[in-house]
Amino acid sequence: MSDAATALAQEPSKRRERGGRSARRELRSHGPEGLGRPYILRNIPTYDILSEESLVRIEATADRILAEIGIEFRDDPVALDHWKRAGAKIDGVLVKFEPGMLRELLKTAPAEFTQHARNPANSVIIGGKSVVFSPAYGSPFVMDLDKGRRYGTIEDFGNFVKLAQSSPWLHHSGGTICEPVDVPVNKRHLDMVYSHIKYSDRPFMGSVTAESRAEDSIDMARIVFGEDFVNRNCVILGNVNVNSPLVWDATMTTALRAYARANQAAVIVPFILGGAMGPVTNAGAIAQSLAETMAGCALTQLERPGAPVIFGNFLSSMSLRSGSPTFGTPEPAIGSMVVGQLARRLNLPLRCSGNFTTSKLPDAHAMNEGTMSMLAAVHCGANFILHSAGFLDGLLSMSYEKFVMDADFCGALHTYLDGVKIDDNELALEAFREVGPGSHFFGCAHTMQNYETAFWDSEIADNEPFEKWEAAGSEDAAIRANRRWKRALAEYQAPPLDEAIDDALKDFIERKKASMQDAWY
Repeated sequence: MSDAATALAQEPSKRRERGGRSARRELRSHGPEGLGRPYILRNIPTYDILSEESLVRIEATADRILAEIGIEFRDDPVALDHWKRAGAKIDGVLVKFEPGMLRELLKTAPAEFTQHARNPANSVIIGGKSVVFSPAYGSPFVMDLDKGRRYGTIEDFGNFVKLAQSSPWLHHSGGTICEPVDVPVNKRHLDMVYSHIKYSDRPFMGSVTAESRAEDSIDMARIVFGEDFVNRNCVILGNVNVNSPLVWDATMTTALRAYARANQAAVIVPFILGGAMGPVTNAGAIAQSLAETMAGCALTQLERPGAPVIFGNFLSSMSLRSGSPTFGTPEPAIGSMVVGQLARRLNLPLRCSGNFTTSKLPDAHAMNEGTMSMLAAVHCGANFILHSAGFLDGLLSMSYEKFVMDADFCGALHTYLDGVKIDDNELALEAFREVGPGSHFFGCAHTMQNYETAFWDSEIADNEPFEKWEAAGSEDAAIRANRRWKRALAEYQAPPLDEAIDDALKDFIERKKASMQDAWY
């Protein structure tokens, strides 16, 4: 790490002094077991739904897809050369793999790794029992209750980075939180990565839309952390998608190889809409997902053995009447449970679903579907949960209100994943002795000692009596969330960034932008 980055990391964070309920929440949020920890260590088991026999049948089907049908690797001769030297069968751009070949290659990938943040207190472990919540990714539109739905801008992008940084319930700054369409396509990655670095001191993701943009993202990370540190440690992720069914295109393979070459983590994700890019049956889609994901993960190991990689999952359904994608439905949710079992058998970190929904508003429909898919991600054993906050409109829109509502739900999941602690204090025998039969626990010593940390405290729920809620204006959760995100942006304080690093980043961006004409496609 550079001297400047080291000095920055050692500078303590500064928070406003607050009183009353806010102060108590602040205290709860930053303890070792509070909400504001850098990531969650799950204390509940995963939910394994399939038998050994069923898992073996899925793996055998994936092996047959790989060996008998194959996967195309288009327009990337380096990838084809990697596969040829590894012993795969090459026919033009079609690659076929003998059963067990990819599993053998994946043995060099780490089961878990640390993604370092520029503030070391916010570094995350990805893999094992860790759970990391990251904002939604990739929406061209943004929306809020005041201005409605509109194209995203770089200002919106920065706002969402600030909201993620301000939330004690998210652990990661994310990647393309929304597309800033007011910046040229070939230059916007520079502004997006800079926004993550400038407005957040949490881990972040870089660009994958071209090999050069992936390399630019990594170079900017090198400015922050130092070249030697980056060569030895993961500091940036790249989220790459299979062009399902059974096609890897050069845009994605060159980007994933760029991240692997630099010892940075690629997140390998099929995007399977059942009935369109995959079969309508869950088991078939899971087998396809396993085949496609293993191939992408293995390619990172051919590029650089030992490079960190994340096994990704994005199963989804569709309306067979209209052809429209559907999100937050039960079939992909239960399918995620199986994908979790398969990823653990490969000993790879898992990225899974998030707060998915096709709802066009931050309403009950949105939270119903989001809860379905988010609980599936939690129970399937996902380590990195992209799309944890803000997902609306089938991922076409990033919603300010839903971002706050989803982040609030992530807060509840911190407590859920903690499970039930068993010790003398939790068992509360002394409280029973003090209270005895027929009395109440409201003012006893045990309650007074534990009341500040006993229960999760939502920032947007209304727990007042009906009459008091009605007298205050009968506001729903979306209206309260609207007020909450505005307050968060008004109170936002940027984490300190060393001036020399900031200047170096700005100089890098200026030189890169000056080297090319604007391109809008």
